[in-house]
Amino acid sequence: MKRHLIAGFAAGLVLALPAAAQNQKVYKDGEAAALRCANTLALTAVALAAADMIEDEEKEVMLGITVLILERHVSGTWREKKRALEVVRDRRSIPDTLEDYRRNAVQCLRQFPIN
Repeated sequence: MKRHLIAGFAAGLVLALPAAAQNQKVYKDGEAAALRCANTLALTAVALAAADMIEDEEKEVMLGITVLILERHVSGTWREKKRALEVVRDRRSIPDTLEDYRRNAVQCLRQFPIN
């Protein structure tokens, strides 16, 4: 059953664009979890590359996985998805996001397959 959300990771998570947006897009349940996974992978890739802990090629692979998760598991336009990622990013600290990666990266890839 595909409703097995990451425990403590996306429970009750709802993401909405600012009220100023005319057609407000709300992400919840699996889509919200996919956005959080995508954010976690992207931020971790950039942070590891900036710290010279991975090569640029590895960073690009991780960012490519992020794009595929968004493409296959999140509805809406790319503009809506990008804005939703900004909302997730702004709600999480960098240390919390890196800890999410340590705890949940494997589960993210199981829950949101890219192939």
